[in-house]
Amino acid sequence: MQLPRPVPPGPGQESVWAYPRPPRLERTHRHLEIWLGGQRIAATAGAYRVLETSHPPTYYLPPRAFVPGVLERAAGGSTCEWKGEATYWTLRGGAAVAVAAAWSYEAPTPAFRDMGGFVAVYAGRVDECRVDGERVTPQPGAFYGGWITRDVVGPFKGEPGSLGW
Repeated sequence: MQLPRPVPPGPGQESVWAYPRPPRLERTHRHLEIWLGGQRIAATAGAYRVLETSHPPTYYLPPRAFVPGVLERAAGGSTCEWKGEATYWTLRGGAAVAVAAAWSYEAPTPAFRDMGGFVAVYAGRVDECRVDGERVTPQPGAFYGGWITRDVVGPFKGEPGSLGW
């Protein structure tokens, strides 16, 4: 296994290698948007982001940020050692359906209780996600849900060779 070489952050950038482990929850007032089927299905400036070493931020939007009827409970679930049991959601927008493209923690662990019921979206499973108008790049790897913007530098978990990080 080759250890990562963190990219030095420039002005106005954050290094994911400065993020903590265990992860930290923080409030964000950045303007977040999610698009599917050619329609904006969610927008908010009142979300949370989870910051974890080697991962770009994962954004959790309040359910009220989603257009009514967009969220539908999906089969399955998973467990996060830090946040607890995840619930999966299918998203609908226009004629598009994105099965299990979002997840939430309905009863998260105490450290993440404030984001209970808030919904995160895999950027690679929808048309696009935006942070303050910037189209995000999905975090590499099918399992990860971070959003990469120009103000975050890696390398990022999920890239080739990162399995053991």
